[in-house]
Amino acid sequence: MKNINHIVILTIILFLFSCKSEKTTGVVEKVKKQKVKVVTPKFNSDSAYHYVKKQVDFGPRVISTRSWAKCALWLEKKLLDYTPNVIVQEANTTTYDQKSHVLKNIVASFNLEKKNRIALFAHWDSRHIADHDTINQSDPILGANDGGSGVGVLIELARQFNIKEPKIGVDIILFDAEDYGQPENSRYPYMEDSWCLGSQHWSKNTHTPYYTAKYGILLDMVAGKNATFYLEGYSTMFASSILQKVWKTGHNLGFGRHFIFEESPKITDDHFYVNTIAKIPTIDIIEYDPNTKNGFNKYWHTHRDDMNNIDKNTLNAVGQTLIDIIYKE
Repeated sequence: MKNINHIVILTIILFLFSCKSEKTTGVVEKVKKQKVKVVTPKFNSDSAYHYVKKQVDFGPRVISTRSWAKCALWLEKKLLDYTPNVIVQEANTTTYDQKSHVLKNIVASFNLEKKNRIALFAHWDSRHIADHDTINQSDPILGANDGGSGVGVLIELARQFNIKEPKIGVDIILFDAEDYGQPENSRYPYMEDSWCLGSQHWSKNTHTPYYTAKYGILLDMVAGKNATFYLEGYSTMFASSILQKVWKTGHNLGFGRHFIFEESPKITDDHFYVNTIAKIPTIDIIEYDPNTKNGFNKYWHTHRDDMNNIDKNTLNAVGQTLIDIIYKE
């Protein structure tokens, strides 16, 4: 009888232990299934605005000019504040007006050991003429929005990467000579592919051999007040899944009035050459206004492209969207 009691007691203990073990296992499995919430940094639009203004303070950043050279040096030094991995890629080039130049693409890399990489692009030069203005058309423009804004956002991202590293590798690539394209009323013979000279060179000669990235995002004119970004044609053609991902993220963050789920025409911009030559699926976040004749803002390629048109709310919408994308990869 005593042995039977022992057996009964032992059976009860084993049963209770088994139940507890199953419960514990269930809790562990439940915890495993729960997604870990990623806390992303807060984009600082004041800082980005400062970086835009700093570029504009140099004056027009037209290739081979003194203000262009000073700005190039500042960009290199500023990026070196946030990463030691900065490369200035120089290359000989000839513009449509038959002038020879040495262009400078500036590349800043983060987490070099990571094979999974994202490329972020912008052009840092400004238009050499005000061909869409009514006065002083032969003079260069400041290019606060068209040139300065994308760079300002990317430098602020570099600052954030230095504070908190993303899990993936990121390369910030600033293209030169994007805006030295041939105007419609040019007296020179037509030159094919006269725009985006820096991105054309980089796409054929990436800063490191055999460079590739999971995808790329180009920023162009991303600071105008109430700016709207449509689903640009080449972005849809070459990188539709990335385009949808970025636009949905923007909407989820409350920036739906900027990220419009409507298509816009194909725009020849730096991303075209990154897609077709470097074969990196790349989208273009670029302001589009269907109510203007040129499809851009009213001050595009005029002397009115100055700091008066730079809006911190738009900078924040673009910058915070990119932060959310990058830190959740």
